[in-house]
Amino acid sequence: MSHADHDTRVRGLKCRLCGKLYPKQALNFCTDDFGPLEVDYDYEAVARSLDRATIERRPRTMWRYRELLPVDGEPTVGRHVGCTPLVKADRLAKAIGHTGPLYLKNDAVNHPTLSFKDRVVAVALSKAVELGFKTVGCASTGNLAGSVAANAAAAGLEAYILIPDNLEQGKVLGCTVYGAKVVAIHGNYDQVNRLCSQIAFRYGWGFVNVNLRPFYAEGSKTMGFEIAEDLGWVAPNQVVAPMAGGSLIGKLHKAFGELQKLGLIPKTHTRMFGAQATGCNPITNSVKTDALKVRPIRNPQTIAKSLAIGDPADGYFASLMLRDSGGWGEDVTDDEIVQGMTLLAETEGIFSETAGGVTLAVARKLIAQGKLDPTASTVLCITGNGLKTQEALLDHIPRPKVIDPKLEQFEALVGAAPAEFATVGA
Repeated sequence: MSHADHDTRVRGLKCRLCGKLYPKQALNFCTDDFGPLEVDYDYEAVARSLDRATIERRPRTMWRYRELLPVDGEPTVGRHVGCTPLVKADRLAKAIGHTGPLYLKNDAVNHPTLSFKDRVVAVALSKAVELGFKTVGCASTGNLAGSVAANAAAAGLEAYILIPDNLEQGKVLGCTVYGAKVVAIHGNYDQVNRLCSQIAFRYGWGFVNVNLRPFYAEGSKTMGFEIAEDLGWVAPNQVVAPMAGGSLIGKLHKAFGELQKLGLIPKTHTRMFGAQATGCNPITNSVKTDALKVRPIRNPQTIAKSLAIGDPADGYFASLMLRDSGGWGEDVTDDEIVQGMTLLAETEGIFSETAGGVTLAVARKLIAQGKLDPTASTVLCITGNGLKTQEALLDHIPRPKVIDPKLEQFEALVGAAPAEFATVGA
């Protein structure tokens, strides 16, 4: 496929509110009504060159779906990202009362920084290179910071990373190690994001989730493409995904729709369920109250810092989509998040960050409420690795038992009451 061929498949950008068209440029809002812009594809052109056999012949990375991504030439950043495992979770299913097929889409092992953000950054920075940016950046609650820093380093780009000043140390270290210029801001994510918008405009830099956001967001679709392909080219009946800005869950839904539009998968109605922490639940609150507007959370309070976006950029569209799909939105407390993290680890051997605990705990809650069908094919999206958020568990898991190097002491320990080795998620 030539550069020119791919160029015809991405027509430009389009306002999600009024439909006004824009050329491919670093712009994230409509100048008429300030509506968000998204990539506009020529699906007839895509259909002429993309089929299952073509995709299956390609390397196992997210770029096997490149006709549905807004990069004109070959990707220059993040060429090895994607194609993470889809894990059949039978032990977890039994633990939460799910009798149908239950799967985990495990982006906690994504390359190179162990979160789904590697997908969006690969697209955004490849586009940044095409548009001629030499300096890039982001506002981040942690995972995006690490991914932008790592991928910018590999691409030889200068990176400025702005974060709230209360992030987990694993995430702070996970972006400074790559040589990025990291700036911690006194304030929450929404305040950081507003500053980044001002910086992008002032300096003309490419901020992946500001002026490059229309391209960046499209990378999330690849998680949905992979789920459908790994299920045998069919969409699941239900998906539960965490929500911060609200983009991921919308792009998962869009991914299934695009595959159906192109005839790559059969028509399947997928119900989408969004998961948030109770301490920062602007989208789920909108769904549960049937509100037309998403009311911002001014002071998020949750251990799930990666989801602590009080004024979500895609919240309005996410809340509408959840209801229209026949799904729902639900949130869980910090204690439930910890229980979700430990249950996932104990049943499936997957150590997720706090967002994974949110997703699992919400799924469990939705089953108990009768909103999630326990007999239907269901995918839970695990978006980040627990090594990044160890602080959330430090006071909630048993400490190791300490003995002398003597067999009789070990025998005494083995014969002790089961409570000695009790686990949180049991």
